[in-house]
Amino acid sequence: MNAPRPTPWHEALHRLQREGLPHALATVVTSAGSTPREPGARMVISESEVFDTLGGGTFEFQVIDAAREKLAQGDAGMSLEAFALGGRSGQCCGGFVNVLLEVFPGSAATLAIFGAGHVGNELVRLAAPLPWRVLWHDSREGVFPAWTTEQPRLACRHAPDPQAAVAALPAGSHALVLTHDHAEDRALVDALLQRDDIASIGLIGSKSKWASFRSRLTDAGHDDAALARVRCPIGLARGPDGEPIRGGDKTPYAIAIAALAELLPMVGNAERADQRGLAPAELRALF
Repeated sequence: MNAPRPTPWHEALHRLQREGLPHALATVVTSAGSTPREPGARMVISESEVFDTLGGGTFEFQVIDAAREKLAQGDAGMSLEAFALGGRSGQCCGGFVNVLLEVFPGSAATLAIFGAGHVGNELVRLAAPLPWRVLWHDSREGVFPAWTTEQPRLACRHAPDPQAAVAALPAGSHALVLTHDHAEDRALVDALLQRDDIASIGLIGSKSKWASFRSRLTDAGHDDAALARVRCPIGLARGPDGEPIRGGDKTPYAIAIAALAELLPMVGNAERADQRGLAPAELRALF
């Protein structure tokens, strides 16, 4: 039986960028003396995998460690790392290598959509140009359209178990719940509220639906502070009192546009957390 073919760096780079996952590209740019690989050799490093090689040995392990340290710190961009093969590397080649590290932190946000109905379809299509990773869930089999295979940063997940689906979400995800079944919606919101690391929770529906859900979720042990994390209805502008201002267009496309517009400042605020809460004069002084 033949062993599986190792994934070359360019295939790994394409997949990781398509899926919006954090990774680094390491490239030998200059070398002198005896070195394991020539300039132009490349390797891709993710948080848990390595694709291709710069020659192996301690030198390669140090490149991997440097890349993963930058990934862990969220240091996006390029840096030049120098390695003397015999000193820092612990190898006896005696050469010298400069490695360019290009760190890609991954998608700016993760959007978890539950429900592959009309609004779910429009949400996924509209989210395609955004630098977000989209995790699209549905409890039914065979409901995801064929075009999803062509959309970058999109993963479709058959999710018959709400608790398991929510448990698998990465920390900091923004969740939108809009399935075909109210009981499933409620189970998903219940599971989402049990996690304090979900960035936001949106639920499609009317005020009367939320009143019913709120009563049942209270009985399930969620207090007012927890229930205040849920936005329902989604995609509506809100007045000074926090109450939604009802709009007129209820088509799936319009709801999807409004729901994504509601999310945009939430994602932006998370990326600029160091500037939240500043008075306008203080903010202007930064620039």
